[in-house]
Amino acid sequence: MTWLTDHKIPIGKWASDMVDWLIINAAWFFDSLADGINALIDGILLVLQTPHPLIVIAVFAGIAWLLRKSWPVVALVVAGFLFILNQGYWEETTETLTLVLCAVIVCMGLGIPIGIAAAHRPRLYAAMRPVLDLMQTLPTFVYLIPAIVFFGIGMVPGLVATAIFVVPAPIRLTHLGISSTPKELIEAGQAFGATPSQLLRKVELPWAMPQIMAGLTQTIMLSLSMVVIAALVGADGLGVPIVRALNTVNTALGFEAGLVIVVVAIVLDRMFRRDG
Repeated sequence: MTWLTDHKIPIGKWASDMVDWLIINAAWFFDSLADGINALIDGILLVLQTPHPLIVIAVFAGIAWLLRKSWPVVALVVAGFLFILNQGYWEETTETLTLVLCAVIVCMGLGIPIGIAAAHRPRLYAAMRPVLDLMQTLPTFVYLIPAIVFFGIGMVPGLVATAIFVVPAPIRLTHLGISSTPKELIEAGQAFGATPSQLLRKVELPWAMPQIMAGLTQTIMLSLSMVVIAALVGADGLGVPIVRALNTVNTALGFEAGLVIVVVAIVLDRMFRRDG
């Protein structure tokens, strides 16, 4: 046993050396990425915080109607946001929604193309699977450390950590939807002379749409589950009062902020669910 421990594999040193190398040689990339993410965050915050809250609520109600065509869902969305406004957490909620929307843009923007490529290339997916497993099972605090080193404190490292944790969900579900397209449909499309891109747009994507939308809802819910962890690295939003309540053992504050997070999760889930 002593011999085994004396010859420890230096995994931690390798990881530290890799981070140091990236800091020296790829600082320009991380600075540019941070600038782009900050611009996206600032743009969404401007849209959500500049108008009167009732205008924003009306817009969300309209989106809910377009997506669900259900008055009870619209009423639930309006009631949920009015409750948040009543509790005095509107600004924190818009910051959390910004984090969630950015995560949706990043994760769906990466997850859908990667999932499609993996569905068409089984060897690629076999190589990706352990990486996806690692991204979802590695404790989030582990990759918060390099995120802080690369991006500093604020919304950006919180979003990066959230994206790393969340992006496997849309990749897996997109892969599932595309790869489960019946061969009969593909053969019928090929018989009519469809090109691979036409098969993707007119056969595979429509068939996979329920799974892709499930990936969207999973992305939203997993992003919301990260708001407290993101607050630990300086991200604004509903995680901040939760962390403050933990530090001060403030039951009332923790319950209020926690309930608001639950309301946001319910509202977004009902808006984007495809089932009745």
